[in-house]
Amino acid sequence: MRLYTVLHQGATEVKPLKKKKSGCLAGAGCLSFFVFVPLIIFFAISGLEQLKWLPLDTESNILERLKDYKPLVEEELDKQGLSQYTGLLLGMMYQESKGRGGDPLQSSESLGMKRNEIDDPKASIKQGVRHFTVMYQKGQKKGVDIETIIQSYNMGAGYIDYVSKHGGKHSEKLAKAFSEEQVKKNPDLYNCGGDTNNFRYPYCYGDYSYTEKVMERTKKVEEHIEGLTLEHSEISVSMLVAITT
Repeated sequence: MRLYTVLHQGATEVKPLKKKKSGCLAGAGCLSFFVFVPLIIFFAISGLEQLKWLPLDTESNILERLKDYKPLVEEELDKQGLSQYTGLLLGMMYQESKGRGGDPLQSSESLGMKRNEIDDPKASIKQGVRHFTVMYQKGQKKGVDIETIIQSYNMGAGYIDYVSKHGGKHSEKLAKAFSEEQVKKNPDLYNCGGDTNNFRYPYCYGDYSYTEKVMERTKKVEEHIEGLTLEHSEISVSMLVAITT
């Protein structure tokens, strides 16, 4: 204990110094300690079941959200005889929304509605599966590969027709060419918001890299969610090579 000397009537009196407040109790920093530490403890005890609802897009959080949607996605696909593509649809959901919001499969536009106009995950999944099924069936009739069908979820059925006339196999080059054609038809609408630094520019219709992104996310989904495997999804050999290199 620190001491100081006080002279009093010729005598020396020794008194203890009052200890200054320091550390947590010294200021407002303690407030954050008492607020956040209990939250951290709560989530640590509760595990990912609660953490996934935080606005944090960590890979584990995203995969937990997608895992919750797996039964419904699988159920809707099973009605169409396409349950083998559950992992793929979850990969699309990963790309479209990371499992957030009321339209996790971003299927509003496939109904001619504004983006995110659907505000019910169940309705979004039903329509998303319906849209995928239409693209899949058309793709089968036209003899295109699964990569083309994936890209058509983003670019529409016209892309299937385009690819079927150019060899039947999707490529980034074809996706760019198709996008460029659509841009020429309506340059004022498809202009990337006027942002020439947008990675899509000048191919501002759709996302020419959509298939590649979905394949990467599908691989993550199938590696981390129980009951989904690469073999089960029946993705083409070329697709498997692409997502593992």
